[in-house]
Formats: sequence, C-alpha cells, structure tokens
Amino acid sequence: MRIPNHIGIIPDGNRRWAVEHGMTKEKGYDKGLDPGLQLFKLSEQIGIKEITYYGFTVDNTKRPKIQRLAFSKACVDAVKLLSKENADLLVLGNTESEMFPKELLPFALKRQRFGKGGTKVNFLVNYGWQWDLKAYLLTEDKTNPLKLIKSRDISRVDLIIRWGGRRRLSGFLPLQSVYSDFYIIDDYWPDFKPQHLYDALEWYSKQDITLGG
Repeated sequence: MRIPNHIGIIPDGNRRWAVEHGMTKEKGYDKGLDPGLQLFKLSEQIGIKEITYYGFTVDNTKRPKIQRLAFSKACVDAVKLLSKENADLLVLGNTESEMFPKELLPFALKRQRFGKGGTKVNFLVNYGWQWDLKAYLLTEDKTNPLKLIKSRDISRVDLIIRWGGRRRLSGFLPLQSVYSDFYIIDDYWPDFKPQHLYDALEWYSKQDITLGG
C-alpha cells in the first residue's frame, strides 16, 4: 500500500457530537483530545512522516466566547499531549492576535524536537489563509516567494482527511493542498476509530497520483 508522506487532519463535528449526546456545544471540543493522540500514534506506527492538525481558524473566533475558550483550551491541551511524544512540533497561526493562546507561544517560535523526534507535526492555531499569504499577495517582488509565506516550513499535503461529513477545505493550507487528495468521513471527530485512518489510506493508495503530469 502506498503511504502518503504528509496527511492533513480536519477534525470536524465536535459541536454536533455534543448536541447529539445531550451536552452544550462547547463540551464537544475536549472529546477530540484522545482521537488526536490516537491518530498520531497510529501514523507513527504506519510510517507517515508529517501530520498537520487543523486546530482553529481566525473565523472560528467569531463563535460565542464560551466555545472559543473551550476550543482554545483543547488546542493547548492537545499540543501539550503531543509534546510528550516523539515529535518535531510546530504551532502555526497569528500569534499577534489576542485570540492566540499565550501558552502556545513557545511552540510557535520555531519547530521543536520532543522525545526522539521523527514525525513532523504541525498544529494550526488561530490560522487564516489570508494571514498566511498576505505578505506574498501584497508585494510586487515575487523573486523569492517562499520567504513571504508564513507556512513555508510545511510541506505539500498528500492526503487531507475530514471528519464530520462536510465537503470543504475551510481555508486549510491553500498552498500546500493544491494537489491534495480529499477523503471525507461522515462520523464526527470524537467518534474517531482507527479504521477511519486505515480506510482513508487504503482509498488513497488506489488514487492515480500524477501531480498534473
């Protein structure tokens, strides 16, 4: 089976999961922590070299304050969990905004190695595609475009997996996802099962990957 080098994870459906289980919407975010850690460990075993998790976007911060605080805390907790694994970890997002969790600032300065390292992990927090590409879009000098892109340390994404049934990218790394294959899982993210990842990888291995060639 052909294994992608880099997978993108859009962990959607936390709020809908909470409502279906008789909880208020903000209670769903904490339920995504264990799935994220499970997926990391499975990917490490399989040999996937890089993972990008979509934490929350600039647009997500428009949600009610109680939800914003809950998903911010979940992202902080998730990064702390991943920092206990063998990971080369980078948090990427608009650190100049008050919406960026201050606890994650040390992780956003540069990529850091935890444990033995090995798996590159990118965690998008308070991320927006306009913020990512703004300097590139505004300058007339395009001689060295990578220097102008905030996500320049993140490689091209081979496979994006989205939970929750929605069929959209929601601004996920537009530069790196230009040739990504896109796999949808109808189950909500808190209902993650290892089989979800196995099915996505099996599907990916059957795709005709030409990169436009």
